[in-house]
Parts: sequence; structure tokens; C-alpha cells
Amino acid sequence: MNTIAELNPQEVWKNFYELTKIPRPSKKEQKAGKFAYEFGKKLGLETIMDEAGNVIIKKPATKGMEDRIGIILQGHLDMVPQKNSDVEFDFEKDAIQPRIVDGWVYATGTTLGADNGMGCAVAMAILESKNIAHGPIEALFTIDEETGMTGARALKPGVLDGKILINLDSETEGELYLGCAGGLNVFCEFKYKQVPVAKDYVAMALNCRGFLGGHSGMDIGLYRANTNKVLARMLLPLVEKCGAELVAIDGGNLRNAIPREAFSTVVLPKAKLAKAKKVLANVFAEVRNEYKATDVDAYYEFQPVALPKKAIEHAVAYNMLRAIAVCPSSVERMSKEMEGTVETSNNMAIVKSERGRILVTSLMRSFIDTAKEDLYQKVKGLFEMAGAKVWCSGGYSGWQPNMDSAILKIMQKVYKDLYKKDAAVMAVHAGLECGILGGTYPDWDMISCGPTICSPHSPNERVNIETVEKLWKFIVEVVKNAPRK
Repeated sequence: MNTIAELNPQEVWKNFYELTKIPRPSKKEQKAGKFAYEFGKKLGLETIMDEAGNVIIKKPATKGMEDRIGIILQGHLDMVPQKNSDVEFDFEKDAIQPRIVDGWVYATGTTLGADNGMGCAVAMAILESKNIAHGPIEALFTIDEETGMTGARALKPGVLDGKILINLDSETEGELYLGCAGGLNVFCEFKYKQVPVAKDYVAMALNCRGFLGGHSGMDIGLYRANTNKVLARMLLPLVEKCGAELVAIDGGNLRNAIPREAFSTVVLPKAKLAKAKKVLANVFAEVRNEYKATDVDAYYEFQPVALPKKAIEHAVAYNMLRAIAVCPSSVERMSKEMEGTVETSNNMAIVKSERGRILVTSLMRSFIDTAKEDLYQKVKGLFEMAGAKVWCSGGYSGWQPNMDSAILKIMQKVYKDLYKKDAAVMAVHAGLECGILGGTYPDWDMISCGPTICSPHSPNERVNIETVEKLWKFIVEVVKNAPRK
């Protein structure tokens, strides 16, 4: 087998393979939008690209199915651009390099883009089909889901005619999702001055690497380490016990990914270097022990670098590190209504110092708007006491489950008939676009499903081949059994 395009079902995999060749990081997915638009036009179908860059393709019902309620198949075109630090890759220019390993498809040192290229590929395969009976079908390909859901936010009412939305952006085959968490971006800004570095100091790079990271919604309940928190935990005793001063800090790069790597530069008296090494070894041993079940490949580096002339003023750096160390950045509360589901969480995603400021960026999620607001007030108060300016943006409400959903009942029956077992009905802590889309189209009956995708938003992202075929067969039968008007 030469390419993933030869995998079964080929009608899905060939479309996904084409998407892997198109650079499409969030906010830079214009080429993917053009591809989707031209895809619809080549099929001779009504195709629209709206002002935001969303693409809508409409396929009329097959003969005898005109009386069915229209179904909208929805996915997002953009992907999370994450790579291992030792991999040379430009997400705005280079094609993803997929590979097959033991029944899974991975990329090579980068994210794969199965989130949500696989959902888009399934919708494209339905649009292409010539032998599947179906009612009216619309495919909605949104842009910029991963960094703000701006495509979903920009979608205008009245553009789509269907009444049933099947979102193809979930990540466990056999699970049907009826609800999702809302989100809120939180920013904490410290302003600092630079101070001279003593000539008898040495400079050291302290870096945390090899952590697993993952999706800040889907994986937050796995309690993996957050490298921004780990780095602050290691830096604090260097400052307190070894006289170290912080020169720079840079951890994480995506608001919806649990950070896997974090980097810093410190300066300290040369006479304290040996003590610093012992302190770090002790602290990291604690970290390794605490996260031995989740982050088995984690390690740190403490290496000499050129001595800089300036460092961040002590009080600002120290207060920032203390705030990061004590700020919640994991599961805040589990749901009492949906057993095993995270209700509220915070992901301290990015910490970056540059040009006289340190910016700490977090993404909060919750099914309950008031719980999300309460968590924001806690974090806001903490960072303001540490001297930061705090604000929020991009808030959106969650998607409330509807257990009386008509399409849910159909999909449950289809799944049971196909696979002789019940599909699980769940809500997801991740921020699906359904919550926003449902605000624009409040009469939609919505559900979300997908193949099994592990470690999205990380270079270990992979999609299970067998589950792609199961999803395809499932969606084919669902569109054949669309309810009558």
C-alpha cells in the first residue's frame, strides 16, 4: 500500500489524503476553502463561499427521497499546527506526511489533521456518491474552529435549508454526543522592566520536554502534566534558594492544547550552580513520580547558554511564577449529571515573555456558564493580586443536551442494527461548533459523532483505520433513513 488513499473506504480516504496535502493551519486555511469550493463546483452542485470563508455545498435529494428532512453534514477545514521541536516543518507551506502503523494513521512528527479533516472527508464522500439514497444533503465546511470558532460565529441565518445537523467532529467511534462545553479565553498580562545582569553570573537554559500534552477538552480529564505549571514549579526554588533571575519564558503555543514543552532562560551566581542542579533534580523527581502514569517520557534540560545583559525585574518574575504555580489548570469539577464527564476546567495554555511583558493565556471550559464565570473570577483575582492586568474574550455558551432528539433515535437504531450493540449517548467537554451554530439556527436538531482519534492537537495525533470504515457505513445508513417532513 503506497498511500492512505488506498485504505478502505477509499471514497473517504482519498478525500482525506487530498486534505493532508493542503496547508491549513487555523486562520491560514484559505487553500483548503478553495479546495472545498472547487470540489463542489466540479460535482455540479450549488456551492457557496460566504464572507467568512465557510463553504456550503448543496446536493438535492435522490429520486423518491424528496419528502425527507434535509441533513447538514458539518466539519471544520482548519487543523491545529503542532510539531515536535526537532522536526523541520512549515504548516503554511508543507504537506502532512501520513504513515500507517498497526492499524492507525499518524503524521510524521506533526499533527495529522484528522481533527477535523476526517469529518470533512466523510461529508465529501457523501456529496460524491452516486448510489446512496438520501434526502436533501448540505455540507457545511467552517473555518477557524480551533482558534475561536470564527467561521461558526460568522455563519448567517437563512443560508442553510436543512433541519438536522450532524457534526462530524467527535473523536470516539460508537459515541453520539448531544452536548458540549462552552469556553472563555483568559489573558493575564504582566509588564516588566529589564535590569542589568551581574558579570559573575552564569546563564542556563531550563527546558521541560517530552510531556504528552493533548486536547484541552478531550484530554483534560486524563490529568496529564501541564508544562507551564511544571516549569514554574522548577523555577521557583531556583529563585528562592539559588538567587536565580528569570531572563525569558516561553511555554505552549495553542490555547486549546495542553502544553507539552516549556522553555526558559535564567541567570544565577556561579557559586550557586551546583546547588541549583541538585534542587532541580529533586523537584523533577517529584514531578516524574506524580505523573508516572501519564507522562512517562518527560525530561528536563539545564544547560549553559551565553550570558545576557538584561533580566526581567525580580518582583514581576517572582509574582508571575507564584501565580502560575498556584493557579488551577486542570479539572475544576466533574459533572454530577453526566457521570465520568468533566464539567468545568482550565487550561493554562501559553506563557510567553517578550518586549517588556509576560502574557499568560488560558482557556476555560464548562457546561454551566455561571461555573465558568466563577472560575474566571477566581483566576482574575489571583493574577490581579500578583500585579497582572486580566481580561477575557471569545466567550461562548455550551450546547445543552436534548434527549428527545428525533435524529438521535434514528441514529441509535441504525447503530444497533449495524453493530449489534448500543451507541453511547454522551456530552463532550470539548467546544464543538454546535453550541454556536445552534444559536444562529435554533430549530436545528443536532448530534455529533466521528471516528476514533487519539491525542488530537499533539504530534501523536492518530486516527484508527477500522473506525473510519465503521463511521462511513453508519453515516450512509443514517442519510438513507432520514426522517420524513
